[in-house]
Amino acid sequence: MKKEQLGQVIIASEDMMYHVAKTLLYSDADCADAIQEAIVKAFSNLHTLRQDAYVRTWLTRILINECYTIMRKEKRVVSMEDYAREEAAGETEDYSELYEALSHLPDEIRLCVTLYYMEGYHVREIADMLDVTESTVKNRLARARARLREELAVTM
Repeated sequence: MKKEQLGQVIIASEDMMYHVAKTLLYSDADCADAIQEAIVKAFSNLHTLRQDAYVRTWLTRILINECYTIMRKEKRVVSMEDYAREEAAGETEDYSELYEALSHLPDEIRLCVTLYYMEGYHVREIADMLDVTESTVKNRLARARARLREELAVTM
């Protein structure tokens, strides 16, 4: 694959990349950083792409790794003042009940839900991206549906 083709795939995948990043990171600035870093790494490591057909999966895997890197860095940096300020601002009140319920799911389950339902990836592709078995992905999706059903039933 040539760099021009990769650029076209990245442009076509903007929404998908944002959804995946937003699933793991709450701050839009962090999402933008993760996406930008993933794009840079994709261009610099284009030679590691084995098959052109899997470029979106490869790009998503890079993005997920970047999100995890940012999450590890932020665990060490978040201050109580920032946390109190966010709670006072009531950021979560702006989201729908479904998005709120999704935000309560563990990261690995929420990521599976986003990739499967929002981005349309198949179970096998998600398993490859996350380096888990297909049955693990199916179990995470089943747990997510059960938890969402419970949580949404309480709010309605």
